[in-house]
Formats: sequence, C-alpha cells, structure tokens
Amino acid sequence: MYFLYIDNQFNKIGRVLIKLMGCFLIFLLCSCKIQEHNKKIKPVSFDLDLKFLESLELNIRTYHNYIHYVSNIYNVDEILIKAIIQVESNYNPKVVSKSNAVGLMQLKSSTAGREVYRMKGWKGEPSVRDLKNIAININLGTAYLSILQKRLIGINNPQTKRYALIVSYVNGLGTLLRMFSSDYNIAITKINTFTPEEFCKYIQNYHPSVQARRYLWKINVVYSAIIYKQFFLN
Repeated sequence: MYFLYIDNQFNKIGRVLIKLMGCFLIFLLCSCKIQEHNKKIKPVSFDLDLKFLESLELNIRTYHNYIHYVSNIYNVDEILIKAIIQVESNYNPKVVSKSNAVGLMQLKSSTAGREVYRMKGWKGEPSVRDLKNIAININLGTAYLSILQKRLIGINNPQTKRYALIVSYVNGLGTLLRMFSSDYNIAITKINTFTPEEFCKYIQNYHPSVQARRYLWKINVVYSAIIYKQFFLN
C-alpha cells in the first residue's frame, strides 16, 4: 500500500484507499490517548477523506514557494510549518485569536514576536499589521520554531524532537521541560530515555495544558495527511 501511485482522476479504488489511509492515520494517532485524571478527552477530529486532502492541497499551494524558501533559511521542517499554519489559522492570514495571537502562524507580538526580534538584533516587537502580512508572519513564525529547535538540540530522536517542538510552540518550552525536571540538562536526558511513542503518550497523559495535548494530536494528523498527499496522491 505504501508505494501505490493513484491516478489523478481518483477512481473508485483510489477513493477507498484514501478513506482506508485516513482510518489508518487515526488508528496510529489514537495510540497517543488524551487523558486527564483518568477521564478520556475526545480529540478534535479531522475528516481525512478526499475533500479534506483536496482542501489541504489548495491551502498549501498558495504559500508553498515561500514556505519552502523560509524553511531552508531557518532549517525547519517544511511539512511541519505547513501543518502548523493549517491547524492555527486554516491558512487565513487575518485571523486574530481571543488571546491576540495573529495571522497564519498565530503569533503574539509580546512573546514569540519579541523573541525573534531579539534574535535578529532588532528592538521592540512586531505590530499587529506586521503579523497580518503573510511573508512577515511566516518568516517570524519559522524563525521562532528555529529558536525552539536549537534549544531542543539535545534530544536525539528526530521524531521525539518534533513532538517536543510542537508542544513548545503552542505552550512554551519551559512548561514542557518542567514536566521532566527544573534542570534543563536533566530534562533533556530524561526525554532521551523515551521512544517517540512513549513521549507522545506521556505528553497526552501528563502535560498540564489540555490545549497542548490536543494540539499535538491535531498537528500529527495534518502532518501525516500532508505526507500522504505528497507521496501517494501526486
């Protein structure tokens, strides 16, 4: 199944395979159960059918070239950037959340924005108008991911590192590390004792933020869908 090439016309067999792959992705991701005080929290579901994949492709196509360009500048996973934009804003550059997170990658001026400015040697922080600018938002958001990525460099397994990066992006690096130790080096060492699957389950069971638990699940679903779309449906 992993190396099937499906005709662009999506015949009946292709449609069945798409739905089966969607079920398979959900089956894999269900291993990361979301629990809190022994109560299961139902994850936000994504309909991984043909309609979803086509919508995802349309969204990504609009910004693909610039995302590819910026991902190379900052050495950040291009697929992860695309997945974050899909989950954060559904590729709507004008979105502003109740907590004043702005634009495609839902950045806050006073936190991620200011930190990226500091990294670049700039004073102050980006304005709301700046963050609604597509190019600026993707650039700053990817730069922020690169900052977090460098701080997680001690994590050996690339998949575990990606999970840690996702959770840090949505809820802060400090919160993640304190789950393991107040000492940075000890925290990283403990994380390295987990397999990616164990780390994912640990986050879903014990991260203090329910939002972060759901976010990890959602990003993983979209990340897998993008890979599937690129390698099996193109």
